[in-house]
Amino acid sequence: MAELHFTPQLRRFTAAPQLHCEAATLSEALAAAFAVNPRLRGYLLDDQGGLRPNVAVFVDGRRSTDLHAALAPSSQVHVLQALSGG
Repeated sequence: MAELHFTPQLRRFTAAPQLHCEAATLSEALAAAFAVNPRLRGYLLDDQGGLRPNVAVFVDGRRSTDLHAALAPSSQVHVLQALSGG
C-alpha cells in the first residue's frame, strides 16, 4: 500500500493523517486523505481541483505536480506547504 505523509507544519492547521492506502494515482491517494478529513482539501487544492502553488508533493523522492501521477504499491508520498518569507 502507498504511504501518504504530511509535514508537521501542515498538521498545525488541520488534521493531516499519515495513512496507508491502495491508490493507483496521486489523486486517489489524496482522495483517501480527504475522506478522513475533508477540510484538508482546501489547504491542498485550488477551486479548479489543482494543487495550490504553495503545495509541494513528492512521490518516491521526486516532485510531482501531476495529480494523475502513477503510484506503485510501495510508493512514498510526502505533502508539504512551501514556506516563504525571510
